[in-house]
Amino acid sequence: MNHIAAIPAWAIVPVSLLLVIGGSIVLIGALGLLRLPSFYQRIHGPAITVTLGAGCLLVASMIYFTVLQSRPVIHEIIISVFLLLTAPIVAMMIMRAAVYRDLRAGKKDGGGAGGIYRFQEEDAQRNEQHSEQGSNNENRNE
Repeated sequence: MNHIAAIPAWAIVPVSLLLVIGGSIVLIGALGLLRLPSFYQRIHGPAITVTLGAGCLLVASMIYFTVLQSRPVIHEIIISVFLLLTAPIVAMMIMRAAVYRDLRAGKKDGGGAGGIYRFQEEDAQRNEQHSEQGSNNENRNE
């Protein structure tokens, strides 16, 4: 259990810094999850910061175990690639599901710019125009 004595000081300093930085970034993301008011704002905190914070923690782990075992450690690279690919995709899919849920419920987002809801209103206007044109064509055929 005395692995710390086997690690040189040049490796302990970056590992410690990366652990503190990564933990701080993840903590900031968790605070954002608690403090932000709407779902769409809350999803960004964990989605962005977890990727960066976990990346720092994985680099610290990679340095630590590479120095400790005197050979390169590949597992952390695979985990990093997996996190970098999946975390943004999962966040996007969760946000998309929430948007569709809100659209079906007829809710408007109170978060500002309008985003997808603007397009929903444009689609409704377009559909209304098409239905009016269709009813006009039916009246002409009779």
